[in-house]
Amino acid sequence: MTEPIISIKGLSKLFGKSPEKHMHLVDAQKGKDAILAETGHSLGLNDINLDIYPGEIFVIMGLSGSGKSTLIRHFNRLIDPTRGQVIVNGDDIMAYDETALRKFRQKKMSMVFQRFGLMPHYTVVENVAFGLNAQGVAKPERTERAMRWINDVGLAGYENQFPAQLSGGQQQRVGLARALCTDAEILLMDEAFSALDPLIRSEMQDQLVELQDKLKKTVVFITHDLDEALRIGDRIAMLKDGCLVQVGTPADILLNPADSYVESFVRDVNRSRALTVDSVMLPAIQRISAKTVGEALAEMRRSKHAYAFNVNKEGYQGALALDQLEDYPDTEHAADLSDEHYYDSDLSVGPESVIETVIPETLEHEYPLPVVDSEGELLGELSRDVIVDVLTPIASEEEESEAAPKDKD
Repeated sequence: MTEPIISIKGLSKLFGKSPEKHMHLVDAQKGKDAILAETGHSLGLNDINLDIYPGEIFVIMGLSGSGKSTLIRHFNRLIDPTRGQVIVNGDDIMAYDETALRKFRQKKMSMVFQRFGLMPHYTVVENVAFGLNAQGVAKPERTERAMRWINDVGLAGYENQFPAQLSGGQQQRVGLARALCTDAEILLMDEAFSALDPLIRSEMQDQLVELQDKLKKTVVFITHDLDEALRIGDRIAMLKDGCLVQVGTPADILLNPADSYVESFVRDVNRSRALTVDSVMLPAIQRISAKTVGEALAEMRRSKHAYAFNVNKEGYQGALALDQLEDYPDTEHAADLSDEHYYDSDLSVGPESVIETVIPETLEHEYPLPVVDSEGELLGELSRDVIVDVLTPIASEEEESEAAPKDKD
């Protein structure tokens, strides 16, 4: 199994003059408000444990005051914990001295800020090359590298402009290019797109995902917006009052919320737009390998399945229904299987398709549709029942209570 690139172990942060003195209250699971009222200290994080793996976009989200920005600032020690470890590539960065920490920040992690953080008196190319300048890279090389990233984020022609001459979206592209220019392995993004207009924000999300597909960086992304988290995140961590409530894929968070807090986030999400086929499909267990109608009939009768997917060494061939095959006369049993025998010879769904786009085809078919990748490999199946289950809203405990039959006196 791949080793995590970042491991957070027992991380707690209590803000105040004497945090260690009052950590026993955190250990006793006193709430954030109670600790503040009793000690004047503010609980930022409470025993956080999580692993982040190379190449994933890991989203940390929660409401204001949940601790998400406090947590990400521990990753590069802009904040030191009251207790716990931050391990990056096997090293506990809490053991770093000032020189090692500066080198770590320059080469291992880059950060993109909500308010862009650009130098107003630097041009775009100078801003993008800023981190390389701090590393001592010669001007010709840092200019060349900066220009590559300026082109990649769609700002070619703007390299000699100043930040004040750019729109908010363009300024954030400069910030992204600057973070990427140092070739740091880990990219920290704290509410990086939240100051942007909705349309520009959507474009930046798309660009981040597009760049990530190419670069395979490890991205830690902070947001309070669940739609944004679902759109870009490989996994999502939900925080509340400094506590880690749930970690999971977007499908895990949407379909299996850990508690009422997470449930309140996901209740109004349009699942058909947020989930992809591969997140809800089931294994395709009705597989056969048949060349003729007769062979397919024999295999399906033995397995007692009403439908099956025919797969041979060349990959997925088509979907078969037992009742349709049984309508063929015995004289047809020696015939090679062809498009006329399949209830689905060319209709399949891709694993990355958004659920919304495949609903009509799925609902109009009695049997499940095959999920087939671009290489022709059968990955799973998608049925009407699954679609209905996925799109059925989660009932709250209060709603379930109201819906339950009442005892008669």
